[in-house]
Amino acid sequence: MMNTNTITQVSKRLGISTRMLRYYEQIGLIHSKRLEGYAYRVYDMETITKLKQILLLRKLRISAKQIKVILLNQNAMKTIQIFQQNISEIDEEITALSTIKDILLHFVQKLSDETNIPLVELIENTDGIGGIIESLNLVSINFKEDQTMKNLKKADEKLSTLKDVRIIYLPPATVAAAHHIGDDPETHSNYLIDEFVRNSKLEQIKPDLRHYGFNHPNPVDETGFHGYESWVTIPDDFEVPQPLIKKKFKGGLYAAHMIPFGNFDEWEDLAKWVHENELYEFAGDWSDQEHMCGLMDEHINYYSHIHLKNTEPETMQIDLLMPIQEK
Repeated sequence: MMNTNTITQVSKRLGISTRMLRYYEQIGLIHSKRLEGYAYRVYDMETITKLKQILLLRKLRISAKQIKVILLNQNAMKTIQIFQQNISEIDEEITALSTIKDILLHFVQKLSDETNIPLVELIENTDGIGGIIESLNLVSINFKEDQTMKNLKKADEKLSTLKDVRIIYLPPATVAAAHHIGDDPETHSNYLIDEFVRNSKLEQIKPDLRHYGFNHPNPVDETGFHGYESWVTIPDDFEVPQPLIKKKFKGGLYAAHMIPFGNFDEWEDLAKWVHENELYEFAGDWSDQEHMCGLMDEHINYYSHIHLKNTEPETMQIDLLMPIQEK
């Protein structure tokens, strides 16, 4: 045990979420082990060193798929090709951003000289500017930054504020629930739900089905040992086989924020958004660690997931859902 660390210890030590660690293990970037006489899986020092390398490469905006190729391939030429590809993409971004900067500086100068001129008129009357703006590729000017690395994605406090939070109402529903406590509970409970949906052809019977999940319970100590409960909405009279059980979800008002799979550190940002909101306040229970304080996540477009069995986890989009009420 002296030269090994639990998942929670590694999470705290390296500043990475436990779910992202499980994702890296799921795609084969790292591996944990179980020691004789010890209930929990642990990471040895070699794996921790590899994790540090992975996180360094992620800060350089190298994707998880590219990192896997780099680590599994001893040929330096393959690594060079990946780096050159990313350099080319960065060059495109730099060019686009430089163009944007020049245009904005031009507008600032014009608006300073003629404070009463409308921006639309300024654009129309400035030779070539409109065409240059229209030629910009929206994709190319978006930084493809690693959203899982908090320090990288937050250039300053203003940029860290979530701007895409939606206020949504989740209707009451009957759900089939799968619950697992132990190693990798998310995978176990989600597998039970997926198999139930496929075997029962639920997606054909209820094409508007929704898939929710939450920790049950939350991790309570340094081992990271916890449980997870997965739900799928079903017709009220639908039969549910064991070990699944039928439950009622009361629904309600939620603040929703979409993330790519793995960016679970953004829970903190969503909590801050709710805390600072002038119209809404948190409606869960921070003391209820047994049921994740009322927070949930939803697998967006779960219907397609059922038919695309080989969907890569990092392509998944997830809504973080925080219960709220009007002040």
